[in-house]
Amino acid sequence: MSAVMKAADGAALEEAARVVRDGGLVVVPTDTVYGVACDPRNEAAIARIYELKGRPRYKPLQVLLANEGQMAELRLELPAPLNRLAAAFLPGAFSPIAVAGAGCTLATLADTADGRPGTQGIRVPNSALSLRILEATGPLAASSANRSGDESAQTVEEAQAAFGDAIDLYLDGGPTQGHVSSTVVAADPYGCDGIAILREGVIPAGAIHAALHVNGGSLGEGAAA
Repeated sequence: MSAVMKAADGAALEEAARVVRDGGLVVVPTDTVYGVACDPRNEAAIARIYELKGRPRYKPLQVLLANEGQMAELRLELPAPLNRLAAAFLPGAFSPIAVAGAGCTLATLADTADGRPGTQGIRVPNSALSLRILEATGPLAASSANRSGDESAQTVEEAQAAFGDAIDLYLDGGPTQGHVSSTVVAADPYGCDGIAILREGVIPAGAIHAALHVNGGSLGEGAAA
């Protein structure tokens, strides 16, 4: 039977780190919704998330980070102008698409058809509790804690109703702020302001574009990246 532990408890953080290290699945609270998560380098655990959710494999998982500095450890880099947006919106409900460098060992990378480096959506949640969890577990591959097509879980009880005993550990952090997910943005030299908004979530598209024009700056088609 799956355990449910209060996320703020030290024993819960130790248990979550052990489960992730051993290739298990954990459900964790973020600043938007609950997520089902695992070691981003463990292909078998990642496959379990896809199977459990009924999620198509062409939809990549995000990687949750405790801080932006962990990107360098994972051999990930944010291209311009996403680095500028990250300065404005991280930590928070902003998911930029990073580019993998040489030596990146993540099993969550989205392949590109033309031989370019793989890509990875990342998140740094704007939640002290979520960051404590991530500091204990290390980076986590994650997707919202629901069956594909259903509404995202806002409480640990909703996540349990979706997954039952298929999860090794549930961390209860209380209700999250809402069912709306993060805003996903990729660099696109041909897009407006040099970006493409792949999913509009908590942060509206207008706020994303406005941040690129602060102090008169703009990066659009033909701008240097």
